[in-house]
Amino acid sequence: MEWVDNLQRAIDYIEEHLEDEIDYNEIARRAYSSSFHFQRVFHVISGYTVGEYIRNRRLTLAGVELSTENAKVIDVALKYGYNSPESFSRAFTKFHGITPAQAKIGNVNLKSFSRISVKLILEGGTAMDYRIEKREAFKVIAKKARYGGGGEIASQHIHKTWESCIKDGTIQTLAGYINPQNIFGGAIVGISFANPNAGDFDYAIAAAYTDGPVAEGLTIEEIPAHTWAIFPCTGKMPEAFTQLLKKIYTEFFPSSKYQLAEGFCIEVYPSDEVCRNDFHCEVWFSVEEK
Repeated sequence: MEWVDNLQRAIDYIEEHLEDEIDYNEIARRAYSSSFHFQRVFHVISGYTVGEYIRNRRLTLAGVELSTENAKVIDVALKYGYNSPESFSRAFTKFHGITPAQAKIGNVNLKSFSRISVKLILEGGTAMDYRIEKREAFKVIAKKARYGGGGEIASQHIHKTWESCIKDGTIQTLAGYINPQNIFGGAIVGISFANPNAGDFDYAIAAAYTDGPVAEGLTIEEIPAHTWAIFPCTGKMPEAFTQLLKKIYTEFFPSSKYQLAEGFCIEVYPSDEVCRNDFHCEVWFSVEEK
């Protein structure tokens, strides 16, 4: 129930501040989570990003005000975070199918995006493979990308980071450091550095590091000693990965004795054949006992 309560607490905070500038890190703190993990959990469970949820809720309330109150379009636009009537009108029209001016006339159809309420529903009853490993600190050689704190962390950002590293030869460079005997074998990994108390989020594409010169543009990062919950994933990406994450967040963490710790998440990719129906990878979460 604690996990459900934390998620609902964060959603309640969003609802209470729809007329304010919302800091995504503060939303996550209400859920006792890092911004990255909260946003990913929210998206996996609801099907919407946090930003989409906020925009849809604001436009719903804006429609009610324009159609039932003697409110000016510019005042409603500013109230719900739009810098100009033009940008508000575009978003409003896309969402409701009519302009703000038409909504003010009344007797028109508006769309309503309802508030999310988190409820505990008995699911599961299915087998989930995982293993728990305790690992000492280890080093990786990495290409890091930083996303500013307080804002939305879209999955497209991470996809673009991978695309960029493929195009500029970074993946090939990292592959030169691979040693089949290291912690990740012959795999390239994606690492989420997400600290609940930090304002920024770092994502790195990396390989395990033992020694050797550091290529330009790469850094050596130390991953602290941790207990890791490790889940295998088999299937075509990204669908199989998304389905696994949903099971992890909705079945494993709510019912197990473990919870996320320090926000590290490592995606282990042994090859680039992600479109294969039998593609196999792993996802590692740093955890601690509740």
